[in-house]
Parts: sequence; structure tokens; C-alpha cells
Amino acid sequence: MKKYILATLVLAAASPALWAKSDQAILEEAKQNVVSIAQAHKMKDETGVTLRGQIVKQRAAQSDEFELRDKTGSIMIDVDDDHWKRLKLKAGDRVEVWGEVDTHRNKPTDIEVIQIERVK
Repeated sequence: MKKYILATLVLAAASPALWAKSDQAILEEAKQNVVSIAQAHKMKDETGVTLRGQIVKQRAAQSDEFELRDKTGSIMIDVDDDHWKRLKLKAGDRVEVWGEVDTHRNKPTDIEVIQIERVK
């Protein structure tokens, strides 16, 4: 009986890791899905996308959330500290973002950024 309980717990703990896409898989999918922000809002959860736009604002000082805007709308992007601090991202910067659509029940869709670059 203990073996069955242990096996069930191990499987339950490992399951999310098995379902999640690797960063490399997300980047490959994102390169095939260059979309507008309006289109990204309509895409399924965990879809890899490439977005281009301008940083409008950082949610709060030292926050990893930025508002990205293009001619079709705006969306929040979640950028890891090591990326945004290295690039010194700020309002007005034009960027290209590769990431994953992240839908939620109680807040608007956002993008989990895997890679970001400043563009001219």
C-alpha cells in the first residue's frame, strides 16, 4: 500500500514538469508565430509567440513586468531579472520578444518572456 501511495505522489509531482514545454521548444514555436499583440490575446495558453513593440512602462520599480504596445494594443510581459537588468529596459525601448502566452482566469493574458532583444 505504501508503494502505491509513494508512486502516486511521485507521479503527481512529476506531471507538471512532463507537460511543460522546454524553453527551446517554445522558442522554435515562437519563431513560427510572429503575431500582433491583438492576435496574442486570442491565442491558446502556452503557445509560443514572437512580438515586436515598444515598452510603455515598467509596472513598478524593480518589477519584472512591463507593458508592451504595438499598433494593435498592449499586453503585459514578464521578463526575468537577468534579461531586463542586462538590457536596462525602460519606457520607449523598441523590443522583439520571444515567449509563451499565459492565460489566466482572474487577470488578463500576458507573455512569459524566454528571450528579448532591443531593436532599432
